[in-house]
Amino acid sequence: MTTLWVDAPTGLAGDMLLAGLLDLGIPISAIEEPLNCLGLAGCYRIDVAEARSGGLRGKRVSVMGLEDQPPHRHWADIRQQIVEASLPTSLKDRVLAVFTALAEAESTVHGSSMESVHFHEVGAVDALVDVVGVCAALDQLNPARIFCSPLPAGRGTVRTAHGLLPVPVPAVLELARRHQVPLQQSPDAPEGELVTPTGLALMAVWADRFVPPARFTPALVGVGLGHRELDRPNLVRLILDTADQDSAYQELTDAPRWQSLVVQEAWLDDATPEDLALLMERLREAGAVDVAAHPLVMKKGRCGHGVIALVEEDAAERVRQVWFNAGTSIGVRERRQGRWLLPRRSGLLDTPWGMLPAKQVKRPDGRLTVKPEADDLELMSRRTGCSVADLRAAAVAAPFISEADWSW
Repeated sequence: MTTLWVDAPTGLAGDMLLAGLLDLGIPISAIEEPLNCLGLAGCYRIDVAEARSGGLRGKRVSVMGLEDQPPHRHWADIRQQIVEASLPTSLKDRVLAVFTALAEAESTVHGSSMESVHFHEVGAVDALVDVVGVCAALDQLNPARIFCSPLPAGRGTVRTAHGLLPVPVPAVLELARRHQVPLQQSPDAPEGELVTPTGLALMAVWADRFVPPARFTPALVGVGLGHRELDRPNLVRLILDTADQDSAYQELTDAPRWQSLVVQEAWLDDATPEDLALLMERLREAGAVDVAAHPLVMKKGRCGHGVIALVEEDAAERVRQVWFNAGTSIGVRERRQGRWLLPRRSGLLDTPWGMLPAKQVKRPDGRLTVKPEADDLELMSRRTGCSVADLRAAAVAAPFISEADWSW
């Protein structure tokens, strides 16, 4: 299984992604062939140079437009050009998806229809090269999963074809809203635009998750450098894990797995038992891994409850909204921690009284333990007249029939 991690500490742009993919070893021909299929031969030149930023090496890509009178490309023109090109279906679909995301964002921020969007920077030949080139390179690399680090929002202003705009620029903000891409705000971030609309649209279409992978063995690293001079190295790192799927699977099933979590917590002294039950149910429905409550004595001697939700990073915002919409709290505390998980799988125990749903767990010393589901034990007890204790004791010796692969 090949996994790609896009680590973007100082932001993201199409040319930086393209440079990183070329540094990984993707041949330039894999980029130029689909561009030629789009009728762009002779319209551009790609310069790839070994360079440094903040003392660190990498590749830097510069795209030069060679058209004497560049046409004003609208979304309708670009879409027709892509649809009619003799590109592989998988590549064509991805390229269309990226430009569609850009067109939707641009039409929203300018209050126009998608058909009439005039792409200024986005429609220029360098953006076509970036989008088609990155999509073609990723299509050839064909990773099973792509992780992207949370992206810096940047700060200040930037001068564009639309004039002086606040950072993040409106198109980036709209792309992040539409595709639920997390943007990080940091007071020590460099000023200016760190994430471009093209770079964000590419990751919005390609990335599976916007969190670092929980477990990773780097095999290859490609470094793409940006053009701006910052107070730190301006780069994107593309880190490839090419571990063999079978050996990696065996390794994982023999070891606990670390899971990064966000812990969300609130103390409530103005919620009824019914309110608490509804809140906890809604938190689980929104994606909380687990929810628990415990009694507290709060200010003025009031009896209250502490409610805690364990949430994976990519569900944190969705669960956060539940606290405010379905609960009585006016604030929620958050902290980041994690937990170690043992591999487990679901299945059935073949007991003398029938099949009993259960969960099998692999211990670090290699032992396999099994535990019947409590609700199913109770149902079987009512049906057979046997006590839950007797059924549980008999279940330990019953054959286990797996119905799923190992998971965590």
